[in-house]
Amino acid sequence: MNSRRKFLRNISLAAAATWITTKFVKADSLGSENIFNSEKNLSSPASKGNIILSTWAAGVAANEKALSILNAGGKAVDAAEQGVMVTESDKTNTSVGLSGFPDRDGHVTLDACIMDEEGNAGAVTFLEGIEHPVSVARMVMEKTPHVILSGDGAQQFALENGFELHKGMTDVARKAWEDWQKTSNYKPVISKENHDTIGLIIKTAEGKLSGSCTTSGLAFKMHGRVGDSPIIGAGLFVDPEVGAATATGLGEAVIKICGAHTIVEMMRNGKTPQQACEAAMKRLVKLQKNYRDIQIGFLALNLIGEIGAFGLQPGFQYS
Repeated sequence: MNSRRKFLRNISLAAAATWITTKFVKADSLGSENIFNSEKNLSSPASKGNIILSTWAAGVAANEKALSILNAGGKAVDAAEQGVMVTESDKTNTSVGLSGFPDRDGHVTLDACIMDEEGNAGAVTFLEGIEHPVSVARMVMEKTPHVILSGDGAQQFALENGFELHKGMTDVARKAWEDWQKTSNYKPVISKENHDTIGLIIKTAEGKLSGSCTTSGLAFKMHGRVGDSPIIGAGLFVDPEVGAATATGLGEAVIKICGAHTIVEMMRNGKTPQQACEAAMKRLVKLQKNYRDIQIGFLALNLIGEIGAFGLQPGFQYS
């Protein structure tokens, strides 16, 4: 990881007006009266260059790809798409893409969304057998009058537009599923260290915003479950006039406060990205009775280059 960080810093020095690094987000211990007084080591000076933020350590490789797209003259939405495609193709990642763990019935179902610099949006939910759901989401955005396609309809649309069908699950996922079936103890709780989603948001040097979010969802979830990741305003929201935000963690909790949209609206009303992430988390905790047992992470950035990040529990990382 250290060599990767150095490599990314070298990229940032070589690319004019570009900032990229890896940081860790820490929250105060739960149970404290001031659990949301997070360490203020996340503040970043406003940047006029390219900024790429993504959830978890997997975001390092995604950011690297996204930065290469921007440096080659690609648009923000190109970088947002192709960045997370790296994670979707990562065969070691068991919570994003076709290598993800299945639902309780043995189906690997994928969710993804994308938003561009004009606020256009596309999403797919409950999609099986397609390696890059984020690319299908972009095609929904650009080629249809709709925002979301789901299930068989999303798969049919993908196949009609040149995507290949991949059946089954990986050996690792199948063994995990078979082991789970011995007890079939279903409890949709995200552990403090579970890297369950990649959400990526971008501001270019020209002030153009885009974002993407993709996941295979909770392991052994009920068949048909959809989390926050593909829901515009929950797992991702981009407002060209304000900023962008994304979320990770237990999607049901994020959906109930429209997490990403809430953060962006708070920024619209004057909060910094950091303040908005913390305020949204406070709102979430009021509605989520078991908040001590789950993990949620928020990321945000605004048009002047300020960033914010906050995790409900210690352990949340962003790149």
